[in-house]
Amino acid sequence: MSAAQPERPVRPTGSRAPAGPGRSPALTTGLRTAGLRLGALTVGQAALMVGLGLLITGPAQAIWPLSVEDRVNEGFEHLRTGPLTDLSFVASEAGNTLTIIVITVLVCLGLVVLPRLPKWRQAAFLAVGVSLQSLVFLVITVCVDRDRPDVDRLDASPPTASYTSGHTGAATALYAGLAVLALLPGGRGRRRKVLAGLLLLLALLVGLARLYRGMHHPTDVLGGMLNGALSLLVAGRALLAEGTSPAPVPKNAMEIAQEAAAEHAERIAGRTVVVVNPTVTDEVQRETLRLVLEQHGRHGAEFVDTTADDPGGGQAEAAVRAGASLVVVCGGDGTIRAAADRLAGTGVPMAVVPCGTGNLLARNLGLPVSPVDALATALSGAEHRIDLGRIEGDGLPATHFTAMSGAGLDAAMLENTGSAAKAAIGWPAYVVAGLRGLRAPRMSLSVRLDDGPVLRRTARMVLLANIGAVQGGATLVPSAEPDDGLLDLAVFDPHGPGGWLRAVGAVLRGRPQPGGPAGAPVEYLTFRRAELRFAAPQSRELDGDPVGQGRRLVAEVRPGALTVLLPSGGE
Repeated sequence: MSAAQPERPVRPTGSRAPAGPGRSPALTTGLRTAGLRLGALTVGQAALMVGLGLLITGPAQAIWPLSVEDRVNEGFEHLRTGPLTDLSFVASEAGNTLTIIVITVLVCLGLVVLPRLPKWRQAAFLAVGVSLQSLVFLVITVCVDRDRPDVDRLDASPPTASYTSGHTGAATALYAGLAVLALLPGGRGRRRKVLAGLLLLLALLVGLARLYRGMHHPTDVLGGMLNGALSLLVAGRALLAEGTSPAPVPKNAMEIAQEAAAEHAERIAGRTVVVVNPTVTDEVQRETLRLVLEQHGRHGAEFVDTTADDPGGGQAEAAVRAGASLVVVCGGDGTIRAAADRLAGTGVPMAVVPCGTGNLLARNLGLPVSPVDALATALSGAEHRIDLGRIEGDGLPATHFTAMSGAGLDAAMLENTGSAAKAAIGWPAYVVAGLRGLRAPRMSLSVRLDDGPVLRRTARMVLLANIGAVQGGATLVPSAEPDDGLLDLAVFDPHGPGGWLRAVGAVLRGRPQPGGPAGAPVEYLTFRRAELRFAAPQSRELDGDPVGQGRRLVAEVRPGALTVLLPSGGE
């Protein structure tokens, strides 16, 4: 190792100021707008439902006489059997007032308490939709008087008119509202569609049960469905439409986050672009990450997916051209490497969100391995500059790596690890593949570091490292730091079981093996520029991605080339 190392080029640029305790004008305006919209739409809904009721019980009788609906009710009465009556009771109870209240309260509490970030807007939508249906229903029963069907009724008649069906309206507002929430961004494709379909079917069954039990005319049930649907439409238009604000929430939660957004919006220049690897980031994570960005003043973030042909570099480059002030990268080390390659030297900061198998860079930068926690930690931190390794070789165009590059056993291990195995058991799949490659012959290579002499070595594998730690707490390259202006070379050449044991011991101790290269199973060297030539083509890798075989690798450090957001006070 070199005795003298250059000063680390870490340059923090400050952190965000805390939000003030008062309610922001933006939040107050949004709440006022939502309230006015809700009130106006509710008045319109009530007027429409009352008008339809008066029409059904008045002029419409000439076109659609009551006797037509009576025959429908009599038909249901003739279909009655013991099992069907029992089933209709269960379905009818699903729209009972107490059932609706209990389910609504429990779901709203769950939306606020259970998620990592409370879903206040969704909870308000459901609560307002159900409550609004009940309010309009009461207005209707006061204005429209209609007798219940002249059949044997299986339930006691409450002191309300037949129009509209309160059970059906409440069930439609609740279960159709839950279906809407299931279909909002953040669910899983087919499963959420099946769930939404079952919820809508349940609302329909409540209406059929009320007809079967002789409690309402068909138009009463249809009116109830319409009232419930309109209530959801009004609540959604007021609370879920783009640009509106949710109901007031505790001041120490969403209000503070929105205050910070309003106070600092003008200080955040440009846009936020989130580069997402869709194979390791689902819709739930996307929505949660969007909420984290909103809470930290990053509004209107643009999410861009990587592709098989472009794993992140093109998306990051396009973001810089479009004036992005922050590029968030959600993926594994390969996705982060591709984005970092294009962000190098631009000064545009990157927030690392680990979503892959290894996540070596995030681990070595001191970020949490949870994607949400990593993003929140980065956004609460400051800008730091870290080094990148620039590398090229035969058949390998010049590019950058953030963590490690190498040749030999580790690269062959990556080549032999299938995507199915990685998805099933994670990073231990690499270990399984590595065990199969232990019998491969060692390689011969020459190494030239900076302006030094050419060194001849044999090895099982070689690593060019910008960071030192890997999974499981092991430190493969003890002195490698991402901001020291240097890269490290580790040459692994254990002989026999004893050599492997000494190599493992050196890794577990977290410091270089003492002694010269002749007897050491692991040799560590430090450099700014390194040229490696292999006697035969060797498997090669960059940040965990195989890049094909070759006989040559040339690597050099680019000090402070990448700006990243890291926790304040350290990496």
